[in-house]
Amino acid sequence: MARKSGARKGEILPQIKWLPEALADVERLYTSLHEKIPAAATRAAKAILDGAGFLQSIPDIRRPMDDDTGRREWVVPCGAGAFVLRYNMRDENDTVVIIRVWHSKENRT
Repeated sequence: MARKSGARKGEILPQIKWLPEALADVERLYTSLHEKIPAAATRAAKAILDGAGFLQSIPDIRRPMDDDTGRREWVVPCGAGAFVLRYNMRDENDTVVIIRVWHSKENRT
């Protein structure tokens, strides 16, 4: 496992786990954008992966949501909008779990 940049010896980065629903979200977003603007789809996928990578280095960057689930949301800027990564942290095995991903302009009702 990789150590955090500037971390003390023995300190490791949490693992990232993508739930199947989150992976399906990323595939849906990529496919939809790729049909219109292939280069933008590549940039979007990179932004999402980079956002998840940032959570790996600082998983508690966002406060938990107000619903007592422990879930958090990380907003990743990309182009004229952003992607939202909903995640939670599992302390018992040092894992960040990406639950869902969507574009900030999507209607999520």
